Amino acid sequence: MTGDELIRMRVLREQDVLAMRKLGREAAKAAGLQSQDQIRLATALSEVGRDILNQGFEASVVFLLEQDGLLVTIGFPPRTDFQSADGVTLAGRLVDMIELDPAKGTVSMLKRLPHGGPRPSAEEIRARLAELTPATAFEELRRQNRELAATLEEVLQLNSELEETNQGVLALYNQLSEELEETNRGVVALYAELDEKSAQLRKASDAKDRFWATVSHELRTPLNSIIGLVRLLVGPGGEPLTDEQLHQIQLIGSSAGTLLTLVSELLDMAKAESGRLDPQPSAVDLVALAEQLRRTLRPTSETDRVKLSVRIAQESPEMSADEVMLTRTLRNLMSNALKFTEEGEVLLDVSLDAATHEVVFRVTDTGIGIPEEHQERVFEEFYQVPGPIQVRTKGTGLGLPYARRLAEAMGGTLRLVSTAGKGTTVTLRLPHRHDGAPVVGRVLVADDDAEFRATVRRMLAGFATHVDEAADGLAALEMMAENPPDVALVDLLMPRLDGTALLQRLADDERLREIPVVVVTLAAAHQYPQEAHTVIAKSELRGDNLREAVRSALRRSDGSESGAR
Repeated sequence: MTGDELIRMRVLREQDVLAMRKLGREAAKAAGLQSQDQIRLATALSEVGRDILNQGFEASVVFLLEQDGLLVTIGFPPRTDFQSADGVTLAGRLVDMIELDPAKGTVSMLKRLPHGGPRPSAEEIRARLAELTPATAFEELRRQNRELAATLEEVLQLNSELEETNQGVLALYNQLSEELEETNRGVVALYAELDEKSAQLRKASDAKDRFWATVSHELRTPLNSIIGLVRLLVGPGGEPLTDEQLHQIQLIGSSAGTLLTLVSELLDMAKAESGRLDPQPSAVDLVALAEQLRRTLRPTSETDRVKLSVRIAQESPEMSADEVMLTRTLRNLMSNALKFTEEGEVLLDVSLDAATHEVVFRVTDTGIGIPEEHQERVFEEFYQVPGPIQVRTKGTGLGLPYARRLAEAMGGTLRLVSTAGKGTTVTLRLPHRHDGAPVVGRVLVADDDAEFRATVRRMLAGFATHVDEAADGLAALEMMAENPPDVALVDLLMPRLDGTALLQRLADDERLREIPVVVVTLAAAHQYPQEAHTVIAKSELRGDNLREAVRSALRRSDGSESGAR
């Protein structure tokens, strides 16, 4: 024992247990314990004392004042067959520490004193305990009844406070339920409005498509007639014409040809916008194509001040692409460069980017360049950069927008870098499909927008072996369970099962949780806080960043860029 002894007593009969209880309470009170802790210690002593007496043992009790609490040690004859009843177990719940050692014949229990309060000395506590008179069983019973009544009153008070709290929680729950229900009604109304707007947009798009189809047909027919008549007039077998007449008729033919080209470009733009511009890949000899473009465009650049050059890398002489679309795209880029270059060189450079499996076409000129504030606007239909050369040259503002539409339809990208007064470089990147080795195997596109799915399919042509489509989250989950894809593109807003719920289902499925996922969102990618998946915004979707997003998802999955599976 290391503490200061306060008092000791012997427990020989039931009345001694009552005296020990009273002594324990008074000792706790004198040591500075709160009322509830006084009752707990007294109850623990009485329970252990009855345990010992019920087994026929006599006991001695010693109260000690320790540095951190009040320690009570009850001694009894050492017995290895001591049977601990419920009293010791109950006492353990009422004090801070209890130790039973039957071999030594001791039960020690500690009740810690409150920190920071006044701490009486052992002499003061001994003096107060010495003044106590022995308690009769009746007096102790009355004291316990008073304690029980006080405890019961506290319990009733706590029940009353708990009932008030429950009423407040219930009222808050009802309020939140009403607000949530009102919010849900607003969301449902918003979805209905969005559906209505979408239907109106689809109708407007269909009407626009019908308009373009009708206009193109109505314009092409007379233009073809004009061009045919011009050929008859100037061809062999026609009436002799004066030089002026021949010149005028050739102007008519040239203007009609220009109009026919413009109508064709407008129709292709409309088709690309509605997702109906389908490329027809075939083997393309890039050397022959570049030479044909150089010969065709040379008349427009026959001047000692501008040189038209072509450079083809040895490793990229051939590729698989839609030759008509590729030719139109490059012709637009090169003719544009020649148009705005008064001195220097226009160069078509073709190379292979082995890292991205793409053929890279760069059209570089030393022309007037494009100011930075106009570099994105030049891809808007009918927009032309203001300037003196634009006034002198003919154009509709469709060349670059048309070229970008064709590039995207072929699954590629078109980028422009320019410095005002120094020149422009336009870079076209297309998937290199000559070797027939896609980068990824099966890709599943889960989106309720059929046009978006068709656009993704075109962008992944040659990059993925198979592209499967699902119109909602539930259909996507069923398809993945039946045949897990190598990568999944998941839209967040889908019917039946939205993208967020689909991602949770995948995470809960041990077989599907490892599927790499690219999350597609209407918001900008940086506004979506999800870190577990690669994220791409629909507004930013292009062939190159879509393919890079797929590669990123593959790297997240296995730590390396996957090949075709």
